[in-house]
Amino acid sequence: MAKKVSSKTTVKRVPKGPYKAELKRLQVELVEMQRWVAKNDARVLVIFEGRDAAGKGGAIKRVTEYLSPRHVRVVALTKPTKRERGQWYFQRYIEHLPSKGELVLMDRSWYNRAGVERVMGYCSEEEYQRFLRQAPLVEQHLIEDGIILIKYWFSVSDDEQQARFAARLEDPMKLWKLSPTDLESIRRWEDYSRAKDAMFAATDTPGSPWWVVESDDKRSARLNSISHLLDSIPYRHLDRPKITIPDRPKADDYERPPIEQFHYVPDIAADLGKK
Repeated sequence: MAKKVSSKTTVKRVPKGPYKAELKRLQVELVEMQRWVAKNDARVLVIFEGRDAAGKGGAIKRVTEYLSPRHVRVVALTKPTKRERGQWYFQRYIEHLPSKGELVLMDRSWYNRAGVERVMGYCSEEEYQRFLRQAPLVEQHLIEDGIILIKYWFSVSDDEQQARFAARLEDPMKLWKLSPTDLESIRRWEDYSRAKDAMFAATDTPGSPWWVVESDDKRSARLNSISHLLDSIPYRHLDRPKITIPDRPKADDYERPPIEQFHYVPDIAADLGKK
């Protein structure tokens, strides 16, 4: 787990200008990578794990920002239903695996069992130990079947996490991120540290390693994780088809119906300049 730092420690952050320039370059490469994935029927699964407020969601958003929704999916499952609790634990995740030509990003995954379920007592000791035994085997089978599997752990210090929680409290658009479980993670910092260490010991395998992303600086975390993701997929640039935009034909005898027949949304934007 990330080392604790003093509250007086200043996080060295990537300047905004260089960050935006490098992010744009990487996002162009992501588009090229996705074209290769789609063309070659590749299947890519990327797991994003880490503490609450570690920056997973922001990184996922930057990855998918300019990608085609036809070939990329973000999976962020809610707590299991009664029916799902009666299934094999991995079953509800299996149905979300990528098909040919797809990139799937999991915002938390089956590793919930080794993290929040373990710490909060949502699973039994037997269920937890069974998960630690089965997870490496499940991932080995996925990889043997041809899925490119990449696992990221976003590591954030306790002081930075605390600061981000405080910022969410003041932001009405982020209040939904402060669930009781999120807040409880502050009190159970050491318990989560032990759970993460045990998870790594059992599931950080040569064939499916964990890649740690230092995320006290969100900009660095985004650039580093996207760069590594691109390096982990054997894509190449494909020739672009030549596209010609046709001339618009001259209008024939079509007449547009009167605008009074349609329902238009109120133009509140027009009033903004009057204030």
